[in-house]
Amino acid sequence: MEIAVYGAGGVGAYYGGRLAQQGHDVTLIARGDHLDALQRDGLTVESVAGDFALDLPATDDPEDIGEVDVVLVCVKSFDTEAVAGHLDALLGADSAVLSLQNGVENEAVLADAVGAERVWGGVAYIFSTIKEPGVVEHTGGPAKIVFGQYHDVAAEPPARSALADAFLDACESAAGMTADYTENLHGTLWDKLALICAQAGLTATTRRPFGDVRENEASWRLYRRVMEEVVSVAHAEGVRFEWDPVSKWLDAMEAMDNEGNYSSLHYDLTHGKRMELDALHGSVVGHAREHGIDVPANDAVYAILAPQAAANDG
Repeated sequence: MEIAVYGAGGVGAYYGGRLAQQGHDVTLIARGDHLDALQRDGLTVESVAGDFALDLPATDDPEDIGEVDVVLVCVKSFDTEAVAGHLDALLGADSAVLSLQNGVENEAVLADAVGAERVWGGVAYIFSTIKEPGVVEHTGGPAKIVFGQYHDVAAEPPARSALADAFLDACESAAGMTADYTENLHGTLWDKLALICAQAGLTATTRRPFGDVRENEASWRLYRRVMEEVVSVAHAEGVRFEWDPVSKWLDAMEAMDNEGNYSSLHYDLTHGKRMELDALHGSVVGHAREHGIDVPANDAVYAILAPQAAANDG
């Protein structure tokens, strides 16, 4: 398959690298010092699933690449609208755009730009960051992708396409990653939002790794409450779950050996980078207000982090 990774940071470069290892034609789209290092030295991945290095084509201009089968959009949510305006150069008649981003609103932005029929929504379960320009560090998580065809929350999901089957096979056959296809995309997106609002919110507000959050009774109680509020807002939005997201994630995170992991929100906060606060807790708070739902835990996380987010933006 021909694949372009738009936003070849910790998540995008990891998955792009794994797919390239399997023989797929992958081009990375990046910028700044990271792009310079990728072009000069290639991509290095330090991974709990096995280190590797590849010399992959990298650019900051989609026009250099041409049409591909699948575009992985892995930029921060606040860059989605800008990226959406540059996707046409990458799209052929049957191409798809897969969002592997935080939040629940990116797919609608992409659909407005390229058409809903081209858009796949997805989530990535991985802890991976840029360690230094050209070097990605994968420290944990199953490195799993779950994706599905974008559609209105009240509509029946479209039939799975042949291209989706081919991409699923590509992911499943690649080393160091796995994938599933979902017929319940909105449930999957809100399920991940519940987890990330808890994980990101508590590691960022406490400035402590997940293990410390989990071991502290008060912080672990707040972790749960953040998730419960997100799920209540999802229900008000018309999202259905065939599972209990709160119990699912509490059980998984209690059993997971990831005591030293933080979150991308914590990384951005502590490194002076622009934060995705509005796409996470800000989005939950906004949707909650539309439905007249109180979300005091998410309100508190947002209020605590908002001044630092504003400072990082400046």
